[in-house]
Amino acid sequence: MGKSETWSTIHGERAALDADLQSLSAAQWDTPSLCDGWSVRDVLGHMTATAELTPPKFFAALIGSGFKFGAMQQKAINQQNEGSPADTLARYAASVSSTKHPPGPIDSWLGEVLVHCEDIRRPLGLSHQYPADAVGQTADFYRTSNLIIGGKRRATGLTFKATDSDWSAGDGPAVSGPGISILLAIAGREAVLGDLSGDGVAILKDRM
Repeated sequence: MGKSETWSTIHGERAALDADLQSLSAAQWDTPSLCDGWSVRDVLGHMTATAELTPPKFFAALIGSGFKFGAMQQKAINQQNEGSPADTLARYAASVSSTKHPPGPIDSWLGEVLVHCEDIRRPLGLSHQYPADAVGQTADFYRTSNLIIGGKRRATGLTFKATDSDWSAGDGPAVSGPGISILLAIAGREAVLGDLSGDGVAILKDRM
């Protein structure tokens, strides 16, 4: 996908998540996400904060947090979570069409949306059909890059085959399953390994 189509997909997936979360109960907002230590509300706050950053704001926030990336993220989440869950969701809704982003290639922001949407949806039991081309594009990016999430380290020497599209990539022991599950596994989400099959799954698990 080109840059314009990628941003259109990002905006569409953000909007779909907004619609899915409109009827959550107070207890559901506290559900642990697939991100260790973060609730689904925390992940949504993180997504909003990311969509409001620009490169200058990113570096200013990093400096202000003593160059501690985790501390910077948590500070932003705390700001987004001020007030009620409805306030957090309203802030997210206001960011749906944003094209602001921290430093990095556009594929990293597509991945940010796809992966974090599943970090939220899966623990809540919400299903969603993601665009196959977007999932494949992001998986190709993650498996060849160690930027932030270390995807290349996990994916090197493995063959991936989506069972719900014609996407495949790599060379070596096989890992097959739904494309979104492959993407999440490359991104380090051990919870999805049960969706996958093949000789490469055990290798992938050892790299988590």
